[in-house]
Amino acid sequence: MLDHPREDDPVITAICRDLGNDRHRLLDILLAIQRKDRWISPQALTHVARLVGLTRIQVEGVASFYSFLSLEPKGRVTIRLCDDIIDRHAGFAAVLRVFEEELGIGLGQTSGDGAVSLDATPCIGLCDQAPAAMVNDVVLTRLTPERAREVARALKAGQRPEDLIHPDFDRLTPLERARAAVETGIRQAGAVLLGPVPAEAGLRRAMGMEPEQVIDTVIASGLRGCGGAGFTSGQKWRFAAVTPADRRFVICNADEGEPGTFKDRVLLTERADLVIEGMTIAARAIGAREGILYLRGEYVYLRDHLEAVLAARRNAGLLGHDILGQAGFDFDLRLQLGAGAYICGEEGALISSCEGLPGEPKTRPPFPVTRGYLGFPTVVNNVETFAHAARILDKGAGWFHAMGTHGSHGTKLFSISGDCTRPGVYELPYGLELRELLALAGAEDAAAVQVGGPSGTMVGRDSFHRRLTFDDLATGGAVIVFSGARNILEIVEYYLSFFVHESCGYCTPCRVGNVFLQKAIQKFRKGHADASDIAYLRDLSATIIETSRCGLGMTSPNPVLSTLANFPLVYGAVTRSTEDGMQASFDIQSAIDRARGIAKRRSHIYDRDFSA
Repeated sequence: MLDHPREDDPVITAICRDLGNDRHRLLDILLAIQRKDRWISPQALTHVARLVGLTRIQVEGVASFYSFLSLEPKGRVTIRLCDDIIDRHAGFAAVLRVFEEELGIGLGQTSGDGAVSLDATPCIGLCDQAPAAMVNDVVLTRLTPERAREVARALKAGQRPEDLIHPDFDRLTPLERARAAVETGIRQAGAVLLGPVPAEAGLRRAMGMEPEQVIDTVIASGLRGCGGAGFTSGQKWRFAAVTPADRRFVICNADEGEPGTFKDRVLLTERADLVIEGMTIAARAIGAREGILYLRGEYVYLRDHLEAVLAARRNAGLLGHDILGQAGFDFDLRLQLGAGAYICGEEGALISSCEGLPGEPKTRPPFPVTRGYLGFPTVVNNVETFAHAARILDKGAGWFHAMGTHGSHGTKLFSISGDCTRPGVYELPYGLELRELLALAGAEDAAAVQVGGPSGTMVGRDSFHRRLTFDDLATGGAVIVFSGARNILEIVEYYLSFFVHESCGYCTPCRVGNVFLQKAIQKFRKGHADASDIAYLRDLSATIIETSRCGLGMTSPNPVLSTLANFPLVYGAVTRSTEDGMQASFDIQSAIDRARGIAKRRSHIYDRDFSA
């Protein structure tokens, strides 16, 4: 039986003190307690609330929001098996059965002696090496039933998760540990990011320019945000620079949570210096002295590597005071670890998380560039964008602008996984046809390709001539290949279940509407749907898109809409005619039960007995 931590636990006191008893570092505080006690106890909630000046319910609201924090005791070792659709196709079920058999527990359970917990989690950024799992702070890739049995028995025998990676794990450098755990996966290096990169060339050139000239260079290059939205990066920097403020911030969005995307993982491993160089250039351009690199919780295995890179840069005069000897140019950043919340990839939710709040999107306007982190102008770009910016300052705007196509300049990192012989990361200029990319990846027999992850577009063979650009097939990087043996509706239902699980629960259209969509797809899969259900899918999708508060709800119906448009025969094959003219309907109360449970809140509209 686990002992309940005392309300005056000196270790918790020290954790809070080391972080300045700062309520904005609440997520860091709770993650440290989770690592120490394996849960956030009621006593810990009360203790933390008192030290940071919040109410207990505020602290509990944060602790209950993130899936990697637990209000119930977890095992000394927590195994989180990746339950992405790619992992399912690669053998997730067989691996799970072995773990359950060897550990004597089921999914979602903890062993009686408190030794191990077995959970499932969505995509952990390892689709090119599936099936994969997190075991505490290390990751295991390419699991087979045989390997799963070895792992389970080693853990039961008391072996450390780290020793499953390398017998001399403690003697390796942080970078060596990361490479021992995960193959880099670079299949094709391009001219910008993955080929030879001179150290600090972009930063040194930026030091000889006025901030306005740095911004002008980025704008002239045609660089657009590489996370999927495609906003002009230099314009974002300019908005932040001209907004009057005493403080400004630069935040790197490394919360690469879109299933099927893992290119930022590669950059953080192999080009971390380049990414931080780009952040430093942005800081000079907008006048920021402080920054944050928000690392998704699933990439915790990269934490020590990134901290080592930051320390080395400080020692070399590349971070901190008077960078590269230039008086008054001060900039430093901290690493903020996430805790398993897909929604934090949205920039408003990410800022909320950095502020020690639940990762809920912020109402816009105002936009982060004028009122972001702690209310100050904030530039949020993703890993790839900052790395590109550093190279642009090195080689010039014209060099970058000449690559790609009109409106889509430079190169793009594509994360390719699924039914192909050469999964991995490819750096290629914008503008190539999808069929060319599939040929490189050994996916000539693909029947369907999900471009842009679940929130993107699924296309069939008749569309493989389309080009990978912002104006045609836009993607933050994910390209997921499915062969003709895969069930399209199974894939759609999985993606909807992902959105149901990952909705922050703030607004009804997203919280409830996605549950309805999932149930409607289940109706098609069971052969119970008729022609009116197709109209229902379209109407409900439009409602969710038009009335949701943030990008998750605005894109979550895409798996339905894109497959309706591009695979109509799939729906037609399972749609039946009604003999009596009657149409089946949903019981709205039972349909939203699951949404209530996931969101941990009730519906103002549909709960008959709801009272404010």
